[in-house]
Amino acid sequence: MLHKPDILDHISTGIIALDDKLRVTAINSAAEVLLEASATRALGARANQLVLQSREFLQTLEQARETRATLARRGLNLTTHSGQEIQLDLIVTAMSGENGDYLLLELIPVDRLQRISREENMLYAQETTRAVIRGLAHEIKNPLGGVRGAAQLLAKELPDEELVEYTRIIIREADRLRDLVDRLLGPNQRLVIEQINIHEILEHVRNLISAEFDNKVSISRDYDPSLPTLPADRAQLVQAVLNIMRNALQAATEPEACHILVRTRSQRQFTIGGQRHRLVCRVDIIDNGPGIPQDLQQAIFMPMVTGRPDGTGLGLSIAQSIVNRHSGLLECASEPGNTRFTLYLPMDHSNAETS
Repeated sequence: MLHKPDILDHISTGIIALDDKLRVTAINSAAEVLLEASATRALGARANQLVLQSREFLQTLEQARETRATLARRGLNLTTHSGQEIQLDLIVTAMSGENGDYLLLELIPVDRLQRISREENMLYAQETTRAVIRGLAHEIKNPLGGVRGAAQLLAKELPDEELVEYTRIIIREADRLRDLVDRLLGPNQRLVIEQINIHEILEHVRNLISAEFDNKVSISRDYDPSLPTLPADRAQLVQAVLNIMRNALQAATEPEACHILVRTRSQRQFTIGGQRHRLVCRVDIIDNGPGIPQDLQQAIFMPMVTGRPDGTGLGLSIAQSIVNRHSGLLECASEPGNTRFTLYLPMDHSNAETS
């Protein structure tokens, strides 16, 4: 039987060992990430429990077990339990050990480099957007302060109270524009990093949402209890998750029709923006709403971009900014009836922004 040495966790190829009854006896970090299945859940499970729609996958395993030959399947399409479709090359090798026969599986994702490239491009675009907004904010706030100050001085010189009211309008509108610019910039407070339990954050937000919408919202949880604590700013993560859940509810026709699933998993050896992290916390927030229009999906995290007539387009932009400041990543995949926001939060990072 195969025993998993630590060195397997540093291999980018997914490795799984199955006994003669096709039960998992070992799984490395890359396979956990690829199949979205933690070792705690996978060990002891049968191969058909690892993925959905696994007919060709199982046929290949059974054939290798019966023939004791090495088999390869190129471009095998699998679906994880979260509904994520993956394409991989599968190599199955029949082997014998001291404890009997077993199968060694190699899972090679064919789209891994494309995913990393896509994430790097997205992070670059997000940082470019933030830089442009900071520049615009500077150009707007400076003359805005001058307009406000001039209106205050003018108000002191005007003898007619009716005329003074006009200056008050100028001051109020200047303040409103200043506040809008501040919101566009997102949170600018220094991060207060502490060890937090992600499930405590999620439960707190769930209670806030339930109270805000009079307990009319259905929120299911699928938590991985083995997740360790992670270094983060509790208040800001609460804000990010709250913005995402509110976005789902605001898109629903009515609160009673909205169902939200919150799921947590751990992922090992995960790359974010070119940096490889030993351990990452993954949080999926999935709703059954109408979905995000296709033409908006590429720009959904941009400030002022919204699909609702009454929306500000700032909630998701702020959530993304918060996650980025934690050296993490926020992704979205959407179709009618299934919209998934995924937060990746490094558990081993030491380079989160602190100012």
